[in-house]
Amino acid sequence: MTNRPRIIKVDPVNPAAAAINEAAAVIRGGGTIAFPTRCLYGLGSDAFNAAAVEGLYTLKQRAAQKPILILIDQPGRLDRLVTHVPRMAANIMRQFWPGQVTLVFEAAKDVSGALTGGSGKIGIRLPGHPVAAALVQAVAGPITGTSANISGSPGCHRIRDLAPQIAHQLDLILDAGPLAGGRGSTVVDVTGKGQPIVLREGVISARDIMQAAS
Repeated sequence: MTNRPRIIKVDPVNPAAAAINEAAAVIRGGGTIAFPTRCLYGLGSDAFNAAAVEGLYTLKQRAAQKPILILIDQPGRLDRLVTHVPRMAANIMRQFWPGQVTLVFEAAKDVSGALTGGSGKIGIRLPGHPVAAALVQAVAGPITGTSANISGSPGCHRIRDLAPQIAHQLDLILDAGPLAGGRGSTVVDVTGKGQPIVLREGVISARDIMQAAS
């Protein structure tokens, strides 16, 4: 890694394919980038690269027992990541994906414990931001979507606010300008046999989640 990662300006609505492909190549090669999500900038690494994922914990000074959510480009990717997709989860995805809701599933056996924080569960979202969506599609596999901040610190809405100790260890930065901020995704645990459990109420209300799940 260098102390001055390459920064590529990207259109937040129609990102250039060359920029997306370069960032995807970095991720596939084991690197870590910063990229925009709907509310905050995130840190993207190959979710199947255990070394890269473990590096995120060090980079963010994140406790090992805290899971890292991942982003996928299509629901079909769930087959390799989760044990099963409950009907309530399928109903929620149908109504609120892409974006808006992060679903917590029982992780498949070959999913790294670094991603699950040892919990056996994994949070997954289909991203709604055009840059994040294009990036995951270009990687053609799941990537991490954890926020680009030191654990416990506020999230980053603009690249210029990215903590230096994080920025200096990245391999690439996709700068889509200032993000809107606001409430994050609603996090919903769908591992139970009854109703879903809303772990964090975000942009979608708990009431709407319950209605969609039934």
